[in-house]
Amino acid sequence: MFYIQIADITVGIDNRYEYVYHLCKNYIITEPSACDMLIRVTEEEIQAEQKIAEIQVSAAYAEGVCVYRAICKQLPVRFQSYLMHCAVIEYEGKGYAFAAKSGTGKSTHIALWQKRFGEAVHIVNGDKPIMRFIGDQLYAYGTPWCGKEGFNTNTSVPLHALCFLERSPTNSIRKIGADEAVMKIFHQILSPEDIATVDALFPLLDRTLRQIPCYVLGCNISEEAAEVAYSGMNQ
Repeated sequence: MFYIQIADITVGIDNRYEYVYHLCKNYIITEPSACDMLIRVTEEEIQAEQKIAEIQVSAAYAEGVCVYRAICKQLPVRFQSYLMHCAVIEYEGKGYAFAAKSGTGKSTHIALWQKRFGEAVHIVNGDKPIMRFIGDQLYAYGTPWCGKEGFNTNTSVPLHALCFLERSPTNSIRKIGADEAVMKIFHQILSPEDIATVDALFPLLDRTLRQIPCYVLGCNISEEAAEVAYSGMNQ
């Protein structure tokens, strides 16, 4: 049993395998006076995850997947927050989220920002950050669950823009409205399983798309892609 803090939420994890503990090492806190949620994963849940995984995974790894899913299921209803499948970087105090179909190149694109703008670019999370409204501001939070590259930082950043990546031989960016963005964001969230979560999540997504400027970036793997993205999102 150990405790972590992610997205300013204190989570107790009653783990079976050491893998989850080591995965969360940068988010572990000493035993708190209060705990927002307690997560226990059953052996049956672990085995079910192993069966549905696209590749063979260990029970320890499967427990890690189940733990994060259990956390994220509670986020919309209780904490005005949700998981988004995207990569988030911080530059000049602003958060930029990049979402795309699997294999499109989120990690490649944020690496281009690092190459172009240097050490001033910080990766918040490479794959599965938590988005949380605090007052009127939407923040992106780093989490231990961050994709195969392991890109994450235990920090948060106010979200400045949300950009959907598409492969293209040339680089271009265009701003899109909420009506177009909503069809794209649905592919990047954990689908709710009950009415209460639907009722909590959909207003959060609507609020996100109406407060955060959204863009579509057609890009290649040149440094110019980062330049085009930055300029387009800061006009």
